[in-house]
Amino acid sequence: MTGGARLTEEQRLDWLRLIRSDNVGPRTFRDLVNTYGGARAALDALPRLARRGGATRTHICSPEEAQAELKAARTRGIAMLALGEPDYPARLQTIDDPPPLIATRGHLAILNRPLVAIVGSRNASAAGIKFAQTLARDLGAAGFGIVSGLARGIDAAAHRASCETGTIAVLAGGHDRIYPPDHVELLEALLTAGAAMSEMPLTWEPRARDFPRRNRLISGLAFGVVIVEAARRSGSLITARLAGEQGREVFAVPGSPLDPRAEGTNGLLKQGATLVTEAADVIEALQPILGRGLDIPPHEPIEEPAQDEPLPLDRELGDDERSRIVALLGPSPTAIDDLVRLSGATPAIVRMVLLELELAGRLERHGAALVSLV
Repeated sequence: MTGGARLTEEQRLDWLRLIRSDNVGPRTFRDLVNTYGGARAALDALPRLARRGGATRTHICSPEEAQAELKAARTRGIAMLALGEPDYPARLQTIDDPPPLIATRGHLAILNRPLVAIVGSRNASAAGIKFAQTLARDLGAAGFGIVSGLARGIDAAAHRASCETGTIAVLAGGHDRIYPPDHVELLEALLTAGAAMSEMPLTWEPRARDFPRRNRLISGLAFGVVIVEAARRSGSLITARLAGEQGREVFAVPGSPLDPRAEGTNGLLKQGATLVTEAADVIEALQPILGRGLDIPPHEPIEEPAQDEPLPLDRELGDDERSRIVALLGPSPTAIDDLVRLSGATPAIVRMVLLELELAGRLERHGAALVSLV
């Protein structure tokens, strides 16, 4: 999106406090801001909502904590881009759960260039590395920026080959916790013409579950995702799945049936992924898409006017009403539509109960509007 309004510093502080508070992810952030008319009002409501969901205590990011992170980011030359602001990547705004704030450093102009993601095996073959380098170099020469995850193997090869033309490293941890540590020099090199971004706090140490979360940003930034090598249980296949869910083009490089590192990519080809043997295959498939404008869905306003009366979602629910909805939940993912139908409650009431449970750390959200109890 271009031409969007910018947050005031006070609003940016409130947004950072809200997204850094316990159990508030991108979707919950959006629900809270939409419900309460702004981040400040949502912060005021958090303790009450979490208590109703069953939490005995919840951490709300303080103004001092948020100020310290903003100051540290500015010192490092890191911009906290907010959803809807002019510099926020246009493609990323089209996914279901875009980060409200992304910490970005480097050349911000690359964020709104046509981007292609190249990902693959950490334990890559020499042939796979060579192909990833050739593909990244040729796509860069054709005007594309390259997106990847700074991992060993295919990711690193793609970054190195596109350092001069422009590449984006999407981090699973914070900017002060680069993973793997031996790629710090690679990151610094790619910043000369590219960028690095993360939705996590600056000092966040990446955990296993943070990498799939990062993968949705890799695919979300790009017009298409190329999987070069991937074993049957590779994390790169998660990126491919997310790309498909986000409406991105999925490309795969064929490999020998005897090589376990090609099992995942060959499987993608059987499922309908576009076969890639050279950059021209990617360019040809993306040309029609590049010719169309972006259909960016509306997200929550930067700051809605205060409500004169409490919103219907914020009314006190009866114990029977809440218990009826909670009783329908269990460890197996359940469709939200089914909760509405079986509970007899309105969609607004069901959403409110789910929000309370999530803020209490008792709810897990899955794709396709599925939820389960933790």
